[in-house]
Amino acid sequence: MRDLTIGALSKRTGVKVPTIRYYEQIGLMPPVPRTDSGRRSYGGDDLKRLGFIRHARNLGFEIEEIRQLIALAGDPAQPCADADAIARRHLGGIDDRIARLTALRGEIARMVDHGPHGAIGECRVIEVLADHGQCVNPAH
Repeated sequence: MRDLTIGALSKRTGVKVPTIRYYEQIGLMPPVPRTDSGRRSYGGDDLKRLGFIRHARNLGFEIEEIRQLIALAGDPAQPCADADAIARRHLGGIDDRIARLTALRGEIARMVDHGPHGAIGECRVIEVLADHGQCVNPAH
């Protein structure tokens, strides 16, 4: 049964209307039939798919990864290895970002915690930002 408007779908999933339209435009959401008045008409499968997309986006998956996962979900008899590989690659990216953020946090903490907090001429934050060589981890 297709009785959800785009506004109702948006409210039920928490995905904004322009984002739903964008997902349709890029083919992440399938084209939906329209009523005689031209309104989009969504059903339960659309609700589930958009919920899947939203959850995957909230977990940081990129659009292409989600597209691949949706394609895999369309063939439930195939092995899970491909979906697992996508998730493992994504996890590796998260680990890389955590390592970079940890290094960044350390550098910022050192800037703030060391040196006088008096006049700007003696400000450690300004000194370090002006001279990248003063950073402990220059790869940040």
